[in-house]
This record gives sequence, structure tokens and C-alpha cells, in this order.
Amino acid sequence: MILGDWVMYLNEGYITDIRRRIHARPEIGFDLPETVALVKSELGAMGIPFTERYGRSSIVAEINGGKKAFTAGIRADMDALPIEEANDVPYRSTIKNAMHACGHDAHTAILLGTARVLKSIEDRLECRVRLLFQPCEEGEESGARLMTENGVMDDIDVILGLHVDNRLESGHIGVCPGESMAASHPIKIEFFGKSTHATTPHTGRDALAMAVKTYSGIQAMLCREIDPFARYACSVCSLNSGLTYNVVPDRAEMKIALRTFDAGLDNFIADRIRVIAGHAASEMGGRASVTGETEARVVFNDPALSELVLKSAAEALGPDRTSNISPRLGSEDFSFYLAKKPGVFLRLGTRNEKKGCVAMPHSSDFMIDEDALASGVKVFVQFVVDNMRGIDLPKRA
Repeated sequence: MILGDWVMYLNEGYITDIRRRIHARPEIGFDLPETVALVKSELGAMGIPFTERYGRSSIVAEINGGKKAFTAGIRADMDALPIEEANDVPYRSTIKNAMHACGHDAHTAILLGTARVLKSIEDRLECRVRLLFQPCEEGEESGARLMTENGVMDDIDVILGLHVDNRLESGHIGVCPGESMAASHPIKIEFFGKSTHATTPHTGRDALAMAVKTYSGIQAMLCREIDPFARYACSVCSLNSGLTYNVVPDRAEMKIALRTFDAGLDNFIADRIRVIAGHAASEMGGRASVTGETEARVVFNDPALSELVLKSAAEALGPDRTSNISPRLGSEDFSFYLAKKPGVFLRLGTRNEKKGCVAMPHSSDFMIDEDALASGVKVFVQFVVDNMRGIDLPKRA
């Protein structure tokens, strides 16, 4: 089946409308009643069966449910971020301190657009397609982890996902074979001391001073104990302590983002942070509690499958609109699906300087070029069409 056989079913206006409706009503984490209701309504209108049994606020739909020789999965995340939107657009967020600042509204719209096309050619497909609408990619508890623990990957052979990317020109597809994105290990440190009046600091135990001493120790450790060529990022992103002017605080809290591609390096940095915090606290007569575990694993794109995705993308969009890209230190809970079955997490370019679509994700002025969304649908559908008879992938070592 060639592109022209199914492209007539692609409705770009539908995809844009869905994206804007979701964008205007962003929801966070697992609390997605309006988004879930919209997805269920659209799937129902298409006549596509779905289930909610794989976890809170998750929806899993199937095309060609009776054909089980080969199953391709496609995933979209649905949640937004706790950010106040700065963009002045007709469909800007109407919810205070909530915004689709990472493009999950686009991901959901693309998957619904893909569902429409696949349903239209269902009788010509020789495989089953499972569509995963996932909650809480951005939250502390992973929606992907919950869905995989509930068995969503048991009947899937390969899985695809995408992310909009304002570093790639609009409509371009980028794939990084192998290690594509870093593992995420958030770390929280709590410091406990003793409060006292600001004029008698010697009678207390300053928790804020413990945190500051820890911050300096972490920076020295990163600069002097880690190979300069190692691939990692470790940033202290939050430090909170004290409530007023004249009280030495008895508690402080620090939050750290640690991203690595190597489990050994991850363990080393986490262990050193634990020791540094403990020493800093005890030297000042207090104590420290360090908590945190791996939130997302390394995203590993199967190399052979990556070639097939790029081949389908070239057929759908043209060879000049596909490329191999470098690994990113960002993280994605899509890695939980990849821990179960081979797959590819690809990038869809949405950068358009003339339209002002240049800001990076998680910023209040993040915008994407909606003209690129149809390209995401084309790649997903073309991949299914090209590989509907199954894929024989080499075994990973």
C-alpha cells in the first residue's frame, strides 16, 4: 500500500482543532477528566473500541483487534505542566497555572489523527495496532510505569512514540538510534536543625547553612570527581528554607535533577551527594535525609527498528526531511515501554522562526508550528503500512 492510497483520509484541520481544544483546557498528572472524556468521545465517534483497565486516566484503543499475529503500539502522553501560559493566542490556556508547555496536546491530537486514518483503512491492514493514551508523563509517579505494570505491553511487538521538537525545522523527523535519552533520577534532601532567634545563631542549628554547604560540596564534586567527558547533568533546581526575617530555620529542602546514561555514574553521584549532605549536616549539629530513585530509564531506540522508522518517514515525507540526531540529556518515561519490547522514540520538528515557534519545552512561551502535526500522522501510518506483516529484529546483546 503506497502513501497515496491512504493519505486521502488525513484531515489536518481535525488534528489542529483537537490540539487547540486540549491546549485551552490543560490538565496535570493523573487528574485528566476533560482530556480523557474528549479522547473517549473521539474514539467512540470513530467506532474504535477502547479500555481503561491499564491504569488511572489511561485509555488503550485497538485497530483490528482480531488480528493478533503482529501488533504495533503507538503512544501519546496527555498531561500538561503547572506553568502560567504567556502566549497571546486565541486558544491559550484558560486554566490558571496550567499549560501544555511540552507539546502533549499535540501528541494526543496526532494519535487521534492517526487513529482516524488507520480506522479508515482497517480492512486492508494485516496487523493489530494498539493506541496508548497515557497520563502523567511529567509527574513524580510515571503513567508509563503504571501501564506497563498492568500489562499493556504484553501483546505488543514493537512500539513507537514521538515528541515535538523546536530544535528541528517544522515537519522534519529525527531519530537517534541506540541510547537516545538519559535516565532520570530526582533526588530530594531534607535538612533538620534547630530554630532560634536571628540574633542568637549560636544557640540553634542552621538548616539553611547545611543546605548551602551541601550545594558547594556538590559543585566541587561534579567539577573534580567526574570525568569531564562523561555524559550527565546534575542540577540543584530548588532550595527552600525559612519563613521570616528573624528566625534561623530548623528545616531546609533541596531538590536535584540527575540525568545519566550510565548506571555506575548515576550510583556514584547519588552516593556522593548522600555523603556530602550527611557530613554538611553533622558538622553543623543537624542531620540530613536523602531520598529518590530512578524515575525513568535510558531511552534505547532499537537500531534496526530506527532504520525502518526513518525509511517510512522518508517515504511519507521525502528523504530530505529525515535525519539521525544526537542523544539528549532529557528523559522520558517512554523508557518503561522500551524495557519490555523494542521500539523507537522519534522527534517531530516544530520549529518555525517566522511564526515565533522557537522556545524550548517547559517555558511559558512555548509554541509549536501546527503545520507539522500532519507529518507525525503520516510517519506513524506509513510505518504501520510498511511493516504490517511483522518485523524480524536482531536480538539485543
